[in-house]
Amino acid sequence: MISRVCVFASSSNSLPEIFYNDASELGKLLGQAGMSIVYGGSRLGMMYKCAEAVKKFGGKITGVMPQRLYDLGVANPADCDEFILTSGMRERKAKMDEISDAVIALAGGFGTLEELSEMIVQKQLGYNAKPIVILNTNGFYTNLITFFDEIIKTGFAKKGTEELFYIADTPFDAVNYLNVYNPDKLLYTGKF
Repeated sequence: MISRVCVFASSSNSLPEIFYNDASELGKLLGQAGMSIVYGGSRLGMMYKCAEAVKKFGGKITGVMPQRLYDLGVANPADCDEFILTSGMRERKAKMDEISDAVIALAGGFGTLEELSEMIVQKQLGYNAKPIVILNTNGFYTNLITFFDEIIKTGFAKKGTEELFYIADTPFDAVNYLNVYNPDKLLYTGKF
């Protein structure tokens, strides 16, 4: 059963409103579904909008932040039910992975892309079987999904690796997927 969802998302406060709206809606739906989140631990951007809504609708939030970012004053330990400091970004990702049951990637920059890519590779190599959801708000990830298809089509990844992640067009679709997720049916079974 999925109880803690790792959410990767932008920390920017300068995005079109649709991205914050989807982040808030996702948080609301996760909270209403009895799920909690693990997120970057700040009071910034889409990541905070999602966390804020999760808490408002009954879920708990766990913030995980490296010491360097904490020292910059962007931390939000007061709103977190649990706040974890790490020595660096690699340790942060490892902790977020360790304490979560699923991953949802909202729109984000290079950090979000790197986090999402690592989780897909971890699943591909059999280190976990967590559901990975890409929330494609306003078509944000469409070009990346096309690139993923090209990676498979040209043989840089095996056919079947597209089943390592799920593309959701709406927050409702993302949460509904987590509610019905069956890892026995979605594990990658191809040859590497």
